[in-house]
Amino acid sequence: MANDRQTVVLITGCSSGIGLKLAIHLANDTKKQFYVIATMRNLNKKEQLEAAAGDTLNKTLHIRQLDVCSDESVTECLNSIQDKRVDILVNNAGIGKIGPIESLSIREMKSIFDTNFFGAVRIIKAVLPDMKRRRSGHIVMMSSVMGLQGVIFNDVYAASKFAMEGFCESLAVQLLKFNIYVSMIEPGPVNTEFEMKLMDEVSHSTFPGTDSETVQFFKDVYLPASRDIFATMGQTPDTIAEATIKVIKMERPVFRYQTNILYTPLTAMKYADDTGNMSIRMFYNLLFNHGTCFKISLSCLRIVTCSWFRSGAVSPN
Repeated sequence: MANDRQTVVLITGCSSGIGLKLAIHLANDTKKQFYVIATMRNLNKKEQLEAAAGDTLNKTLHIRQLDVCSDESVTECLNSIQDKRVDILVNNAGIGKIGPIESLSIREMKSIFDTNFFGAVRIIKAVLPDMKRRRSGHIVMMSSVMGLQGVIFNDVYAASKFAMEGFCESLAVQLLKFNIYVSMIEPGPVNTEFEMKLMDEVSHSTFPGTDSETVQFFKDVYLPASRDIFATMGQTPDTIAEATIKVIKMERPVFRYQTNILYTPLTAMKYADDTGNMSIRMFYNLLFNHGTCFKISLSCLRIVTCSWFRSGAVSPN
């Protein structure tokens, strides 16, 4: 049971990756100012979190079952919390999908949106009445730079993040009236076991329904480039967790926070060009016409952004 001095933080998607690291970092706060409710869809996957929690388990960190795609699960989870009080909601649960659009069924696309968009909206709707009543709260969304800039072969995932960005940008204006803040955490590539496994799986997929030329582009151009980008610009889940905590602790939390300073020029370029041609043609040329220049550019970045930078030693602000 949280005491009056503790901030109750509900985090979704804590079985691994960013959600797990964020829960652990908050639970280990030296001042014990956070009461963390770390949730996941499948409690059979809680062993890694329990092991990482150590002495904080059932003290400053509590594990609960929560499926963001289920109204009943959301209600049951909130009913288990004292007074249904959530001071900070961190919407981290999400799923990804990469590959040619022709190989994805509409059912698969809806599943991505059900988790990444509607799942987040479902939780927000559940916690808002109490936050509004108390005129206090902070909603933190684990978004992505792909919510600002689309990336080839990530069409549906990017679309789900674009949807969330637009939803929250609209909602944030209303919620300021109730002293509730909304923050979008926007990482670039994050090196997690899930990402590496996903890229390995798709490299062996056949993608039925997709023409051979597109499959070749995906496997021979996109995947190698993607691996190079992750090796050069990828951050760790710990780095994203630390950036999120920085936003959580702000007196007036910012709306957008990009964790990787290397992506700021790319997103700025998009909004500086009202035709939209600049960024699209640049990415096209780098991938399909100037692959050598692309590799050289990444090699230069790899030198400039040595390991201490990539691990988060330099703040994007």
